Amino acid sequence: MSLFRSILEKLGLGSHAAPSAEAAPAPQNTGTAPTTGTTGTAGAPQTSGAAPAGMSQVDVAQHLDSLSGAQQLNWRTSIVDLLKLLGLDSSLASRKELATELHYTGSTDDSAAMNTWLHAQVMKKLAENGGKVPADLLN
Repeated sequence: MSLFRSILEKLGLGSHAAPSAEAAPAPQNTGTAPTTGTTGTAGAPQTSGAAPAGMSQVDVAQHLDSLSGAQQLNWRTSIVDLLKLLGLDSSLASRKELATELHYTGSTDDSAAMNTWLHAQVMKKLAENGGKVPADLLN
């Protein structure tokens, strides 16, 4: 299983990601041309990772804050702390795997730059997969 998929599942988003969109029943034939399923409501593009219409979003910040309790982890800025909080491997090797999975094009030898990029990408991808992420974390 991919590390990002593990992040989604730990936040309660894993069951709402791609499988639910793919498992949606086909629309009834109304005599019109068949649809391709590539657009969502009002013709907006719909990706397989988007939350289906009508599904409530997971409040990522609230969920992570509740997990942190008395722990001194700064998940809001640190990918390492975010992974630790979720009980996932936060080693450099694991973060390099996540960088590859999310298509990082920079040098993985510059771990500070990679970590900053990873945190921003993970927050963005959480929002794309049904997570409610505070605007200040989507910069």
